[in-house]
Amino acid sequence: MTGRNRHGDSRDVPTMSRSMRCVLAVLFLPLAAAWAAAAAGEAAAARPETAAGRLTRLERRAAAAVDRNAPAALALLERAVDINSGSMNFEGVRSVARLLEPEFQALDFATQWVDGRGWGRAGHLIARRMGREGAPRVLLIGHLDTVFERDSPFQKFERLSETSARGPGIIDMKGGDVVMLLALQALRGAGALDRLSLVAILIGDEEDSGAPLSLARRDLTEAAGWADVAIGFEDGAGDPRTAVISRRGSGGWRLVTTGRPAHSSQIFRPDIGSGAIYEAARILAAFHEALRGEQYLTVNPGVIVGGTSITFDGDESRGTAFGKTNVIAESASVAGDLRSISIAQREGAKETMRRIVGGHLPQTTAEITFDDGYPPLAPSEGNRRLLALYDRASRDLGFGEVAAVDPSRAGAADVSFTEGLVDMALDGIGLMGDGGHTASETADLKTLPTQAKRIAVTLLRLSEGKR
Repeated sequence: MTGRNRHGDSRDVPTMSRSMRCVLAVLFLPLAAAWAAAAAGEAAAARPETAAGRLTRLERRAAAAVDRNAPAALALLERAVDINSGSMNFEGVRSVARLLEPEFQALDFATQWVDGRGWGRAGHLIARRMGREGAPRVLLIGHLDTVFERDSPFQKFERLSETSARGPGIIDMKGGDVVMLLALQALRGAGALDRLSLVAILIGDEEDSGAPLSLARRDLTEAAGWADVAIGFEDGAGDPRTAVISRRGSGGWRLVTTGRPAHSSQIFRPDIGSGAIYEAARILAAFHEALRGEQYLTVNPGVIVGGTSITFDGDESRGTAFGKTNVIAESASVAGDLRSISIAQREGAKETMRRIVGGHLPQTTAEITFDDGYPPLAPSEGNRRLLALYDRASRDLGFGEVAAVDPSRAGAADVSFTEGLVDMALDGIGLMGDGGHTASETADLKTLPTQAKRIAVTLLRLSEGKR
């Protein structure tokens, strides 16, 4: 079968044959039965009336398409997990993109590879499919990279049971990418894909962003400016009963202090002063007292070096220090992070920190700089409406209610770059499990079809103007 590559050239593209799909269906039939039984059990527990009574005919067709395609989706997930795609393994990141690209092309998406040399990373995969005139515009967000680099001992997909598997990036977030594709296949199976205009962006450096960040996320922010709705497929809190409507932003700060070097016996003299380490300690203690009580705000000093002479590498978060106990410290450096629920909260914290830094001890200086990093995603009314639509879809499918995750449990993610640009945003609806970012990263495979059904029905309702 011929397809179109990411440069727009026609060439042979590997796609799954009908015979292979049949083989997969037989191989994964026991798992498909387990999925169906689990879904039926969840439906029975959710309420006495049947889920089918709450779904339209079109929505039932989409759900049935998920069940048909789930075995092949699981096989695709295994292949993706077996490709190492640590953020700095550029060829691995591109290989995952090459694996997923034909899946989008089979759904008539036009695909594009955006090279990441300008920001020191592999790049991004973008897939676009425009629907009928006036169709709602939806941005779908995933990522290709993981935290596990080529030298990690954790490299392969491992089946643990009929309904669980372990592997690098299986939930964060190759599983989310597959949930996205499975939901899109369901819309195609229901004959409803043209009801939406869609842009999917699979970021290549979510786990270790390149610089400048403004360039690394330019395509994402441009797509957010076009879209009405943004949906991220991270695993959230790992609980299918929750989704994310708000994320704290994550940025960095660097504090540098200086003191007047002298014999330690002269410390505290007005003309000698207190030294660089005392000045750093004063500032950190004041940060602790002034900022620790505000909800969702955290300020963490992660590394500190101080002494007569120091070095510090911010990229590597490591440094060296030389000093003696009988010499007043001449230099100190502290690096930390700042997390906030909104831009206003972040800017207020920065102002407090600057004020504290400005009140120097005798004969010392101090300077603080900030790197805003990932923006926050504030809990807007539009985001709450989208969650309500997703929750209603889940209930109507028989899978129970979905509530918002406490923002203190949700880290930074790419969906936050849509803040202020889209009417509604939702995240944390990918493949569920636990142990993300560790060698125990494990997926609950039962949630592969259920998450895809939830978002497929939600997208169908968005296509009908329900908000």
